[in-house]
Amino acid sequence: MTTESGTFPRQHARTQRFTLGTPRAFTVAPDGSRVAFLRSGSGTDRSQALWVLDVADGTERPAADPATLLRGAAERLSPEERARRERSREGGAGIVGYATDGSVELAAFALSGRLFTAELRAGTARELRTPSPVVDPRPAPDGRHIAYVARGALRVVGAEGEDDRALAEPDGEGVTFGLAEFVAAEEMSRSRGFWWSPESDRLLVARVDDTPVQRWWISDPARPDRAPQQVAYPAAGTPNADVRLFLIGLDGERTEVLWDRARYPYLARVHWSAAGAPLLLVQARDQRGQVILAVDTASGTTRMVHADEDPDWLELFPGVPCWSPSGQLVRIADEGGARVLAVGERPLTGSQLHLRAVLDVGERDVLVSASAGADAADPETGEVHVYRVNELGMERVSREPGVHTAVRAGEVGVLVSATLGRPGSTARVLRDGKPVATVASHAERPGFSPRVTLTQGGARRVPCAVLLPTDYHGDALLPVLMDPYGGPHGQRVAAAHNAHLTSQWFADQGFAVVVADGRGTPGHSPAWEKAVKDDLAAVVLQDQVDALQALAGRFPLDLGRVAVRGWSFGGYLAALAVLRRPDVFHAAVVGAPVTDLRLYDTHYQERYLGDPGERPEVYRRNSLVDDAGLVDAAGPHRPMMIIHGLADDNVVVAHSLRLSSALLAAGRPHEVLPLSGVTHMTPQESVAENLLLLQADFLKRSLAGVTGPAARE
Repeated sequence: MTTESGTFPRQHARTQRFTLGTPRAFTVAPDGSRVAFLRSGSGTDRSQALWVLDVADGTERPAADPATLLRGAAERLSPEERARRERSREGGAGIVGYATDGSVELAAFALSGRLFTAELRAGTARELRTPSPVVDPRPAPDGRHIAYVARGALRVVGAEGEDDRALAEPDGEGVTFGLAEFVAAEEMSRSRGFWWSPESDRLLVARVDDTPVQRWWISDPARPDRAPQQVAYPAAGTPNADVRLFLIGLDGERTEVLWDRARYPYLARVHWSAAGAPLLLVQARDQRGQVILAVDTASGTTRMVHADEDPDWLELFPGVPCWSPSGQLVRIADEGGARVLAVGERPLTGSQLHLRAVLDVGERDVLVSASAGADAADPETGEVHVYRVNELGMERVSREPGVHTAVRAGEVGVLVSATLGRPGSTARVLRDGKPVATVASHAERPGFSPRVTLTQGGARRVPCAVLLPTDYHGDALLPVLMDPYGGPHGQRVAAAHNAHLTSQWFADQGFAVVVADGRGTPGHSPAWEKAVKDDLAAVVLQDQVDALQALAGRFPLDLGRVAVRGWSFGGYLAALAVLRRPDVFHAAVVGAPVTDLRLYDTHYQERYLGDPGERPEVYRRNSLVDDAGLVDAAGPHRPMMIIHGLADDNVVVAHSLRLSSALLAAGRPHEVLPLSGVTHMTPQESVAENLLLLQADFLKRSLAGVTGPAARE
């Protein structure tokens, strides 16, 4: 497919999936006068700048430009910053994150490991001379100080650059203050490790000791002159980092926050606002029990505010727990088969909504994102909406079908919307619910629109997206490409234009593409997500088969030629498909798969399968390298292309190497494509572009020789 900017794979790579140039990371000033955000200068510019929109007249002005601040010098990233960006899947450059004071007057951010601040009203930015490399700088609510991490120490400096000092320094090898440990950043969506008090006089600071964590070595075989990189990786069943929490004053006074860390070792959430005492959410290692604790800031002791238990696991949600302005506890809970919003002891929503996140808690209502619940009149396949909820009921803020989210402060908010009929996303500034401005986007347009049908397939009504070639006129059955993620925390069926661009490109190579979000994927119901407990393999694979065969009655799908592709969990699912169901699937592209489940991290893997030391049979049943299908000589051997980045520190390349060894031992032919210097994200332009082309070539070659009847059982 050719577009105005060249081939789609090239444009897709250069624009980082058409995300560059899109405004993001919005912060609304409490007085409603301005909105801060990040945006790069064009659809191919990776370097993001900090911008301010004046709400009164809708004008935009730059507050900090990396090119000016660095005087054209190349950006240099510390290992800590590289790790933070990998955990957050950040592929951009320049200012990729910032924090503000309480009035959104002062912003702080790091560039090349150096600390910068920006006066958001004046639009001026400057560097503060501090020890480097600087990680995660955050102004105090009153704007008088900035806390940051450098070389494992939590430091503080005056907003004018004066009196820089360490408040907490590493007291042993492997100890850091103020940073999130691996599993918190990778699996809990907790990317930070310190929190200012509302009075700006002290902080809650996490102390992480990763000496108990096993060490792995990640080498670059293409550069044998370089020493391997040592990483602390807590694989399933092995020790985690030891995490403690301290109250530290600006005068250096330190008080440890106390809770039963042996029973609840995971520090999952921290909330500190003027509405009440600091809140902690701490989880048991098996994630079937958790408590919300209030901290006595004088003594460091804690009292239980709320406790939860679940026979499967307890999910973590953005924005909660927190206090309402009136001092009531706000949380999201699984109750009565539904995922509901609870304020105090009262649930304010029911089974009509499936809560996704709390976006803002105001005096009069709570702003949430949610999808249609199990009892909704309309399933709204692939849609996510923003709602205002209070004791009187709920009101939908987002009107058009699509995927929406928002930020808000007081009466001013930013509603970010993506729809099927419009490329990219639109960010509208609302005052009292009425649009007053639109934040400009510089993202490139792809030059084509997906030919997508959102539907449901099979007896379980699996959410599906079906894409046909742009020039298809219904004259023949088409070879099928299943294109799932298919697992926890990965919704692929979305009512959004750009979500289906890559699938449409594959469709235009001559395939009917099917994306199916089976059990285990988010956005449906608690029972849907938790159906994969103890079984990440059979359940998710069966839903792919059921959806495929049900859709064949309504779409031109040739069930005698079916391929599957996927990355990460999708890669695991793709390999699973051709190994366990070669009667249905005839070729697979297997990207960065988790194959030996004991090699993936504690918080993720133990949530679904338990401790491998206690339940080895569960891990064997779900593993690819222990799969009986590998040695079943009677079954057909389906073509498989395995792709893996050698620098991946999340799903390490050992997964693919062990799968390849097992396939070789079983006499199964396969292809392996190693990506030198590539992590789990594959952000490099040439790699991202050519990966699409190579996959399409492999799939066409593999399905060209497929013969035999289609399976419909």
